[in-house]
Amino acid sequence: MDNRTVARYTMVVVALVLTAALLLSLVYEVRQAITWIVIAGFFAVALDPAVTWLESRARWCRRWLATLIVFVVAFALTGGLIAVMVIPLVREGTQLATDLPKALADIRTGRGPIGGLAERFHVIEYVRSHTDQIRGYLSGLGSSTLALLRSTATGIAGTVTIFVLSYLMVLEAPKVVDGFLALFDARRADRIRRVGRDCARTVTGYITGNLLISVICGLLTFLVLTVLGVPFAGLIALFVALADLIPLVGATLGAVVGVVAAFTESVIAGVITLVFFIVYQQLENHLLQPFIFSRTVQLNPLTVLVAILLAVELAGLLGALLAIPVAGIIQIIARDTWDTHKGRPKAEPTVGPEQQPASAELPDERRSSSVGRSGAEDA
Repeated sequence: MDNRTVARYTMVVVALVLTAALLLSLVYEVRQAITWIVIAGFFAVALDPAVTWLESRARWCRRWLATLIVFVVAFALTGGLIAVMVIPLVREGTQLATDLPKALADIRTGRGPIGGLAERFHVIEYVRSHTDQIRGYLSGLGSSTLALLRSTATGIAGTVTIFVLSYLMVLEAPKVVDGFLALFDARRADRIRRVGRDCARTVTGYITGNLLISVICGLLTFLVLTVLGVPFAGLIALFVALADLIPLVGATLGAVVGVVAAFTESVIAGVITLVFFIVYQQLENHLLQPFIFSRTVQLNPLTVLVAILLAVELAGLLGALLAIPVAGIIQIIARDTWDTHKGRPKAEPTVGPEQQPASAELPDERRSSSVGRSGAEDA
């Protein structure tokens, strides 16, 4: 190999490395927008079956109207849940502000459950001995408040963007899918459509399983708090159930609120509630979640657990949100590839978790020819 050829290959390698670095840098700069797009696509895939069902059942309902109805219903349900939570929280917050001076006086004198805990763990002595440090911390809350306000504004903008993106994705889904499948021949297009349908079913199954787990968490929380006599058990249980939908931090956030509310009732109630949440979270993470997702997403429980652990390390909160559906999609694509190209001694490829023959969903006029071509390709 002469020097000119070596120099040419070197330039090609350098150009590829620079291009990859530029692409990675671009992805990093627009990572927030990519996150919003991914989450919007996630919700679009979840809501598309409802839109398609409404469009097929109601002949008078066009695609745009079915999409609008589904999104309005989803928005109304979400707003109703928020209202159910926020209105009592505002009322209780006002009551707390009214009772705060008395509560502080009880803490100083050691009266009540919180005052007893403060006296037992020497909280008052600690506050008195670290007064200067606490004042310095409070003086630095101004910048933290500004950062919180900026994060809140970004979160609101992200929520609106995700809502609009998911709406447009559902509305334009048939056109986009048909345009993409038009690039392939009929047989390959049918195969891609079936695999895509299986992938969408995986995402829907994940959302269904996640909602089921949250309902179980909320019901058990309501039962424990009601037995212990904690006030507003229904409201707290609803908050815990909604918080449990958030990966990573949701379960812990709900547990903190439930434990604090229980401690305001009595020390015994607080300790029992703390033990309940610790035991339940272990059971949910290592037993309930893998078991339910193995049914709704058709994944092995070990695969579910490994996927969550790896995704959390790789992508944090977003990785935890997408770990299970992505693992299910990878399994579907891998199974279809194996069945199509390496699926011997199968007579023909199969699709779906039920291992349905691929030719079963093909039109009758193409069924025999597609099987013949499949056998020729395998040969």
